[in-house]
Amino acid sequence: MEQIRRTKIAELLKVTETGQLANVKGWVRTKRGNKQVNFIALNDGSCIHNLQIVVDVPNFDEAELKRITTGAAISIVGEVCESSGSGQKVEIHAKEIEILGDCDADKYPLQPKKHSLEFLREIAHLRFRTNTFGAIARVRHAMIFAVHEFFTQKGFLNIHTPIVTASDAEGAGEMFKVTTLDLDNPPKTEEGEIDFKEDFFGKATNLTVSGQLEGELAALALGEIYTFGPTFRAENSNTSRHLAEFWMIEPEMAFYDLDDNMDLAEEFLKYLIKYALDNCMDDLKFLSQRLQDEEKNKKADERTMELIEKLQFVIANDFVRLPYSDAIDLLINSKHNKKGKFKYPIDGFGSDLQSEHERFLVEKHFKKPVILTDYPADIKAFYMKQNDDGRTVRAMDVLFPQIGEIIGGSQREEDYEKLERRMKEMDVPAEEMWWYLDTRRFGSVQHSGFGLGFERLMLFVTGMGNIRDVIPFPRAPKTAEF
Repeated sequence: MEQIRRTKIAELLKVTETGQLANVKGWVRTKRGNKQVNFIALNDGSCIHNLQIVVDVPNFDEAELKRITTGAAISIVGEVCESSGSGQKVEIHAKEIEILGDCDADKYPLQPKKHSLEFLREIAHLRFRTNTFGAIARVRHAMIFAVHEFFTQKGFLNIHTPIVTASDAEGAGEMFKVTTLDLDNPPKTEEGEIDFKEDFFGKATNLTVSGQLEGELAALALGEIYTFGPTFRAENSNTSRHLAEFWMIEPEMAFYDLDDNMDLAEEFLKYLIKYALDNCMDDLKFLSQRLQDEEKNKKADERTMELIEKLQFVIANDFVRLPYSDAIDLLINSKHNKKGKFKYPIDGFGSDLQSEHERFLVEKHFKKPVILTDYPADIKAFYMKQNDDGRTVRAMDVLFPQIGEIIGGSQREEDYEKLERRMKEMDVPAEEMWWYLDTRRFGSVQHSGFGLGFERLMLFVTGMGNIRDVIPFPRAPKTAEF
């Protein structure tokens, strides 16, 4: 038979004509049937749907057909026919079958049954083959594309900022060290400390926690830029919301004030979510059903909003904007607080809001996404613009249902003297940050920016409950497999 070019299953399922020959390749999800006819569910990763392959058993070698098991990779040439089964319009009636890769059925860990997410994390090298993780991978790709499309359409430039850095952008101190020194016998100074002058870069270096500071340098020449890269935190936090390696999107914009910053953040989030609804609906429907099945035994008031409804809800509503101090008053005076239902009590102005407080504002009080502004300077980073009241900064956090904070940002402090004074107050070494301070000496302008944790966005868009399930290979405390 003549060579027929492969067609992806996603494309084949769109065809309306029948009778032509087609070649499909993929992995067997299930195989069932009898001595006369077999039905193979084939998936190639191009979409959530399997393609049904109909095999007339007497026309094929019995030993070859036995090799077709769940997980095996096969190539099928056959006739495109109208499907008598439900769920799809066409199926393939096999004329040729080639086994591309056998699968040891006795040892293959993915069987045609429901597997727990915890189990699938242990076999992350194979979990892409499940419907859930195939859907997440396709949605993740769509969101990556949409990020670049949004900023490109707005005239932003993508800047690659360093992964290895000598600065701690957040002042958090929880960073992974990068070194080529002999850990068993590192060089020492006369004072007995490790001599990093002997190290590869001639100084102590780390994996970056943020591309923001370098992004500001570019924005103060190019106008509007964004970074999209990996960031790292060595925080020993083993929760469903934290990763040691994750991806951050960080736009920085010259001439933007805090209001401009909030406008961009809201527009950006709505663009991404609309893109998912417009381009990933089959995967979102599957993920929605998965979530509903998972929560069917919960009480009605404990269930999360249906996934697609939740995404449409964000697009349909203007985000509420209010100062941090007003949010504190609302929380203190809420029945929830008065009845002692918060795990972390609100002590008043200066309290660092926890996820439960942020979600209360969004889900219970306003029932809309919320942007909080003007936080106490004491709980925010050194680079945020100081307000005239002397105690707050021009910070903003965007709060979403079920997630809490999804974006954090601020107007940046452009005044050299104020920034230098603030750095001293927070023990940020000004001599090591001379290059950052220089931008406030040479043509400084008002500017702003924010950071969106990409995996936080993925949690929201997919409805998954654990951040380790929305990144292909999670890195967390004691977890660096694969």
